[in-house]
Amino acid sequence: MPLNEPYITAGSDVYILTFKGSNELQASQTGLAALSLKLLVLIDGRTTVAEIRRRVNPVPTDAQFSAAMQELISGGHVDLNTNQLTQSLDFIEFFRETPKQPSASALDQVQSEAASGITTLQQHGYYVRIAMRSANPPKPEGRISVLIVEDDETLSKFLRQYLELEGFVATTAANRDQIVAGLRRQPPPDLVLLDVVLPDADGFNILLKMREHPVLKSVPVLMLTAKATREAVLKGLAGGANGYITKPFQPDSLIIAVKTVLGISKNPFDRGGRVE
Repeated sequence: MPLNEPYITAGSDVYILTFKGSNELQASQTGLAALSLKLLVLIDGRTTVAEIRRRVNPVPTDAQFSAAMQELISGGHVDLNTNQLTQSLDFIEFFRETPKQPSASALDQVQSEAASGITTLQQHGYYVRIAMRSANPPKPEGRISVLIVEDDETLSKFLRQYLELEGFVATTAANRDQIVAGLRRQPPPDLVLLDVVLPDADGFNILLKMREHPVLKSVPVLMLTAKATREAVLKGLAGGANGYITKPFQPDSLIIAVKTVLGISKNPFDRGGRVE
């Protein structure tokens, strides 16, 4: 099975070790070429071919990488992981390419919604697009996962603790590497709380990249913003945000917004207290 050039450059496939491959790693001697052995060590059933290639130092040429992968495949050491949505796992270019910005027509379509959204934010501290609620049925209680993208350590810790207290499984991310790791975790999060201003990334760009992704495009996103300006709301709505939560916010309002977007029961405990 020859590896063609598109395969090498796209690299979105995911491979797993076969029984023979596992034995090869445990053997005291090997007949594999040095590069092939390096690749065999890196293949874990989750990491894409493109990312494995970038982890090798020095990065091999297309011809070298193709030959090494061909040796592993033809020798029966690895096989495609057909249980993974392989194309959905390639996050190599997630931040590298600039996402397509909303078109003028998309901005026009959300003009009136932005106006009503700002009013709701000012009154309640959150705004949820009911029409854009998650289409996926909720998981059993205690298994709904939320990724919190927030660089303020104190706020991030509070959000995680509060969501876990409400029965969610919460993880946090504060920079590019952590965001990519959180988004590529399988299965993907059921909801993302996404800060607009981050130290090495832009929340709106992350939103746009998610909406371009084959799997992440369906993950609900609630934007966390300190300012509910018309421009910000408009930009988020056109980019595909499911709603907004303003800082500071009431914890019970946060839970209402999260549960509304997920389409689950909205009966949070009233814990009071504004979070800065």
